[in-house]
Amino acid sequence: MTRLAGSVLSVGRRDGLVLATAAVVGMIVGLVILGFELLVEDIIHRVESERLAIVAIAPAVGLIITALSLRFVGGRTTASTSDEYIRVFHDRVPRLALRPWIGRLIGGVATVGSGGALGLEGPAIYTGATIGVAVPRWLRRFNHEETRLLLSAGAAAGISAIFKTPATGVVFALEAPYTDDVGRRALLPALVASAAGYSTFVSAFEVIRPNNAGELRDLLVPPLTFNGLNPQLATREIVGAILLGLLAGLSAWLFAGAVNWVKALADRPLLPRLVVGAATLGGLALLSEAVYDKPLSSGPGIAAAEWATDPAFERTVGFLALLLGIRVVATLATVGAGGAGGMFIPLAVQGILLGQLVGTLIGQSSAELFPIIGEAAFLGAGYRTPLASVMFVAETTASSNYVIPALIAAAVSQLIRGRSVSRYQRDNRLGHLERRFALPIATVLSTDTLTVPPDATAAELVDFHLIGRREREVPVVDGEHYLGMCGINQVSDIPRDEWEHVTVGEIMDTNAVAGRPSWALRQAVVAMEQTDAGVLPVTDSEGIFVGVVDEAQILKLDKILDETGS
Repeated sequence: MTRLAGSVLSVGRRDGLVLATAAVVGMIVGLVILGFELLVEDIIHRVESERLAIVAIAPAVGLIITALSLRFVGGRTTASTSDEYIRVFHDRVPRLALRPWIGRLIGGVATVGSGGALGLEGPAIYTGATIGVAVPRWLRRFNHEETRLLLSAGAAAGISAIFKTPATGVVFALEAPYTDDVGRRALLPALVASAAGYSTFVSAFEVIRPNNAGELRDLLVPPLTFNGLNPQLATREIVGAILLGLLAGLSAWLFAGAVNWVKALADRPLLPRLVVGAATLGGLALLSEAVYDKPLSSGPGIAAAEWATDPAFERTVGFLALLLGIRVVATLATVGAGGAGGMFIPLAVQGILLGQLVGTLIGQSSAELFPIIGEAAFLGAGYRTPLASVMFVAETTASSNYVIPALIAAAVSQLIRGRSVSRYQRDNRLGHLERRFALPIATVLSTDTLTVPPDATAAELVDFHLIGRREREVPVVDGEHYLGMCGINQVSDIPRDEWEHVTVGEIMDTNAVAGRPSWALRQAVVAMEQTDAGVLPVTDSEGIFVGVVDEAQILKLDKILDETGS
């Protein structure tokens, strides 16, 4: 009983330490995001105040700075930001280096500040995740699972601070790693970090800029905020939410496919991509200025959403459809050119434009309901995060009447089963055994295995391997090249008095399946079950023998985890 009580107290102390550290992580993230946002907003205002030619050229300059920062400051890292949080979340050992973070953060400032069509939330999430991993590494007090919790806590704090939506930060951090699940274990650390990040953001601003209540009030308004007019809901609005949810789900599916295709171009030479992207963004800025008297293609899209929902502007179906197309192309061009930024706000803006387009078609152009429904559905489908999209609507409208149709539309949009804009999301959390079977085959690969040459006799195989070493099967290797397997099943078909005259090469099984070093344990187990084999030979792509996987080693899963530090 005493030992049990001590164990419970130990667990309680560990949980308390994690929550305390989550608060520290949140405060650090809040401070960093405050400086990041103030810097980017200052650059944006400076660029927007320039003449149109400068506005059109600015994205090219920003993309060049981003490319140089990623190469020389970030150590040839990629432009990926929020994707890095999702990728590392699923790693056995969560790690994020500081050098790539600095390069990507500078790239985010340059891309978004100069008018690239991405959002600030990407660098903010990545910043929070990096700090969430760095703090426990500096303290040297946490295991890998606790570090993963703090990773999510840092990401939640980043969203909370950049959007001023603490609840959305928590839900998005838990929901983003999966398409059909949530990382529920990180809930408490994420709540603590999100609250700490938001509070620190506000407090720090009041310290560095006292007597600026008006600026603080403007800064704390979440992006894409609506007036919250408490619309009356009737059958027409509910049916509209269902139809708009389907349309947004289909549109988001197509857009996510385009985003993933553009991301795949990252392996192509940078210079042509940068030239095409910069020229496209410059041309779109000139086009949108000519049509809308504003370069609505530039930046994350807040100005485009405000134009679409402001009754003072003439919002015909043609103008809305053109603006939606401009925003889609601008976002794809920015991603393709290597820009660093987030997809949350671009998705939300495209949803608002789509919703306003549908509302105009059915004669509801003056209402805010359809843009909000479109926002929730498009964002939820594009990121596969319906809960976060509805929570974002709740925090930016402060009206429960918007939440119900947004919830319906977000749920319906999930019926269109497509890819997310993030390529690292998984469908569900892996169970206890599933996590073990996701380990690499190298975890149990034995490379010092004795093999038998093809010219050895069956008697030598039996005496030395099958009896002497109690092996059921032995790889047959000629020099370095794997030829097949030979064991009890093959020898038993040969009369005992012929063992001295029959070679292993004559009776070996040449159809035995061979694994690859890149396989996971799950693939090895499936291959062994299909062939009813106790040993799986492993070769490289050229047939060179690497080693074997024995079923006895696969069963020692706890030992495997200890050896790999999982």
